[in-house]
Amino acid sequence: MNPEPPRFTLDELAALVELPRRTVRYYLQIGLLDRPGGLGRGAHYGTRHLDQLLSIRKWQQAGLSLERIRELLAPEGETAVPPRPRQRGSIEVWSHLVIDEGVELLLDPQRSGLSPEQVRALARGIQALFDHLRSEKE
Repeated sequence: MNPEPPRFTLDELAALVELPRRTVRYYLQIGLLDRPGGLGRGAHYGTRHLDQLLSIRKWQQAGLSLERIRELLAPEGETAVPPRPRQRGSIEVWSHLVIDEGVELLLDPQRSGLSPEQVRALARGIQALFDHLRSEKE
């Protein structure tokens, strides 16, 4: 028999992540946190909610805005907010793929919409094409 997963009240959840109840409610209101199970006084939260709140706190401590955190927490393949336009002074994280000496590929994973596996496949494909073109030359 599987043990029942842990369930928390709003008070318990807020205490676990050391946030005011009001903040947790705000995250629910703006869609950063999944809706609880049940309604009213019967509302309950699980480990998924706890994980979401811990991730939100981690990203906030890293200096990210709630809007950017929403982008990061969006399920794979789903972008809750379209990627932000590039702006002067913005900070971006890019993947830098070295194909060979003098051949490099810069890729913004968020904007490309590629999963990590697809990025690896892209790199392998470009590497194979590069090797093929180089062998034709010789």
